Order: sequence, then structure tokens, then C-alpha cells
Amino acid sequence: MNYSETLSYLYERLPMFQRIGPAALKPNLDNTLAFCEYIGNPEKKLTCIHIAGTNGKGSVSHMLAAIFNAHGYKTGLYTSPHLLDFRERIKINGEWITENAVVSFVEKNKDFISNLEPSFFEVTVAMAFDYFSNEKTDVCIIETGLGGRLDSTNVIQPILSIITNIGNDHLDLLGNTLDKVAFEKAGIIKKNTTALIGEFQPELAEVFEKKASEENAPLHFALDFKECNAQSDLKGIYQKKNIQTVWAACQLVKKPFKLSNQTIRKALLNVQKSTGFMGRWQEIQKKPRVICDTGHNLEGITLSMQQLKTQPCNQLHIVWGMVSDKDASKILPLLPKSAHFYFTQPSLLRAKNSDELKQQANEFGLIGNAFPTVALAYSEALDKADKGDLIFVGGSTFVVADLLTYLQNSGS
Repeated sequence: MNYSETLSYLYERLPMFQRIGPAALKPNLDNTLAFCEYIGNPEKKLTCIHIAGTNGKGSVSHMLAAIFNAHGYKTGLYTSPHLLDFRERIKINGEWITENAVVSFVEKNKDFISNLEPSFFEVTVAMAFDYFSNEKTDVCIIETGLGGRLDSTNVIQPILSIITNIGNDHLDLLGNTLDKVAFEKAGIIKKNTTALIGEFQPELAEVFEKKASEENAPLHFALDFKECNAQSDLKGIYQKKNIQTVWAACQLVKKPFKLSNQTIRKALLNVQKSTGFMGRWQEIQKKPRVICDTGHNLEGITLSMQQLKTQPCNQLHIVWGMVSDKDASKILPLLPKSAHFYFTQPSLLRAKNSDELKQQANEFGLIGNAFPTVALAYSEALDKADKGDLIFVGGSTFVVADLLTYLQNSGS
């Protein structure tokens, strides 16, 4: 198989949450453990920092990777989902895993994959561990996919476990209350291993404290550390909390790694270039100004809309799409009624139909037309916008992914 054929095999043959939703999830870690054992338990050879959370885990992961890169450490980074190419999920010092490495891993383990029938995510996790081990990384930043306790990444023994925050997302899968979600995220806290909670939420602190006590794990909250006034090239207002979490994490791992505060600050100003991070309050162009953001749940979109209100423009245009398992009735009221809307749908089975989205949005006073693809919606917004206007693209990670793919393919 070539690279394209290998991706088709992974996407089409394996259950995939991105495509089919909850049916792709497994209720235990058995497949991941079996796969890792089959390939020689590469996860046991890695020095890892493990990151979970409702919002911010992608930003925290990339900031930490940039910091370790800047200090000269060979740094593995595993994140999900990808925006442009599958290989974004697995990086070393900002460089994607090679196509040959992807093909080789799948071909070498194809018979085992056929017998085990793992999910897409279980295969990619095993692939990442194998690649990082073979490349002899100094440290690996591992982001959970969904939850924590039963997430496929939760077979590692990290030097630090980070939980960024707890919010109202995937309640149907992780529990219908925030404390149940917190319990699932707290599942990454390991025995005798330092844990860090990014955002202090008083009503949930007991959940983490109980788990940490059970595991004899030293527990810290980011607010316990001196407030960090470092700046980042990631411009979302929500990054202030993430920077504080990253700063605290660096203080906690200073002993095994020689990290300097000066280099940490410099690295935070270079996250996008160092890691290839995309989609977080990313400015695409000026005149008209175009911004995209992957915020896709209640808390994330609330912050994005707060920041959007502060942006000067003559007229606001919003290209908006969602996936069907998100509660649009709670999110649509957050959007500004004064904007011109271009309702659309990302290119996956879980996408909410753009005509249905438009109809539902109209009930909240949001007016615009429906478009079957993100490319068409964005093109229409560009045609309608004047130089002094602002176009915001969001609502779903996958809307942003479709936008960036369209821009790449069109050479924009």
C-alpha cells in the first residue's frame, strides 16, 4: 500500500469517532494494551507528560512541546484530531511523522489489526508510541482524545499528569454532571505521580483531591504558582489560563529537565512556528480580516464570542457549522444577531445539515443562507465582505479543518 491507500484503510476499515461518533469508542483499554504488548510495549520506554481536559489541552500540549523544543530536547507530540493531514497527530520537534513510517507501521501490523479489530484511535495511539520509541525521543507530550480513564492514551506512566479544566462537553459519553466528567478526566492521575489541575473549579476540587489521595499522587493547582505574565503568539483570550497551566507544569518538571524561565518565555512566543499549531484564533488574512477558531463547545464558544465582540470591524460575517451531537439550542444564542451568517456543514457523517442549522438559527434571530460545503460558504462571505469587514469561521473543529484544507488546495 502507498500512503493514500494506507489512510483509506485506516479511515474506512476502522471504527472512527470523528466519522461515526460514540459507536467507535471502546469501554476499556484492552485493545490498546494488547496492541502495545504485541509491538513490544514502546510506551514503557517513553518519558511522558499526559494531558486531559475539556478545553485547552491542545494549546497546553503544543506550548509544552514548543518549550521542550526550545531547550534542545527531542520532543514527541501526540494530539488529535488533525486539521489538514493525518500525520499532524504525530510529530517530533514540529515535524510530522513520515508517510513511509505510517505505511510501514500499518503494513507490519495489518494481520494483527485485522484480528484485533481496534478503533482508528487505538491504532494511531500505538503508532505514535512506536514511532516515538524508535526515534528515541527525550520527552513526549501526550494529549488524550476523549475523557481520560478509558482513553487509549491512558496506558502510559507519565512524569506529570495535567488536567486543564472541566466543561460541558461529551456529557452523553462521560457522565451527565460535571463531577462525573471530572472523575473520568481524573483517571489519568497515576500512583506516586505528580498531578496538575489547570483551572481551579471549587465544586470539582474534591474529585481530584480524592483521586490524588487514593494514588498517593502530589496534587497541585496552577493558581498555587506565581502568576505568569508571559505572552504567546497564540492570541485567543482563553490562552491566558493555558499559559498559567504551562508555566506551573514547567516549574514541576524543572528537576528532571533543565528548563529556564527565559527560554520558556521565548518559546511561548514561537508556538505556531515551532509546532505547526493551527486553528486557535488564527488570522488567515487582512482586508477583509479573516479569523478561524476551533472552539466547539459551550465554554469554548463563549470565550470566542467574547473576544469577537472586542474586534473592530464595519460588518461581521460568520461562517458557521456544527456536528449533529452538539446541542445547538444552547450554543446558537451565544452568537451575535448583528452578523451576516453563512450556515454550512463540515465534510463528515456527523455534520449537522446546513439547512437544518439555518432553520434552527433563525429561531434565535440569526439570519443567513445555507451552503452545502465550507468552501462555498467561505467564498460567498469573501465576495460579500468589504475590506473593513471581519469574517469569522467556526462552530466546529471540522469546519476549520475544511477551511484550511480549501485554502491549502486553492493556494490561498
